[in-house]
Amino acid sequence: MIPMPTDKPGDIDFIIANTRLLSPPHVPEIRLYLAEESLPIWQKTEDQLGEMSVPPPFWAFAWAGGQALARYMLDNRHEVADRNVLDLGTGSGLTAIAAMQAGARSVLAADVDPLAIVAAKLNASANGVRIATTSDDLLDQPIAGHDAVLVGDLFYERRLADRVLAYLTKAQAAGGHILVGDPQRSYFPADRFVCLAEYEVQVTRELEDSLVKRTAVWALR
Repeated sequence: MIPMPTDKPGDIDFIIANTRLLSPPHVPEIRLYLAEESLPIWQKTEDQLGEMSVPPPFWAFAWAGGQALARYMLDNRHEVADRNVLDLGTGSGLTAIAAMQAGARSVLAADVDPLAIVAAKLNASANGVRIATTSDDLLDQPIAGHDAVLVGDLFYERRLADRVLAYLTKAQAAGGHILVGDPQRSYFPADRFVCLAEYEVQVTRELEDSLVKRTAVWALR
């Protein structure tokens, strides 16, 4: 059995108390601590951290891009098998967990939101896999030499999208295999990517503009 994370007990208790252990619709093999409504978990996150402005609780939801990327890896294990994987903006840890289940040698799950790191470790434990984590902003650091880099749903804001693309370009030049799950959000540079697979992913209208989001997995050109 994979041990529970050893972060602040209050953070672990907060996540467990305000989420349910559920399987994302497109990846029933994986269970995650997920929120069922967005506004209550956002308000409770602010209360938990004692701040008026906190990062949105992206970790509490299984976004379309992450679900598509997780599905793709589980169905195409050769993409990450025996690779040392970096999962950028891991959120709930969904794609990090899927990579481990698909046979990755190791996974480093990165997110600048400390609660996301706690959630990712908690979810990894619930699925019986081990992942390493970091809350460092890796986009400002030298390429670490991972065999594969995963990105799910990080092209929703212009500056972040530009930074992510620059990092992925450098990672690919260093020999990294790039996989991105994205439903072509506002700042996704589709001309820089090749579509590998498309999915109809069930989502919630509270977070998206429809109940089913057409989502793709992409490789960097």
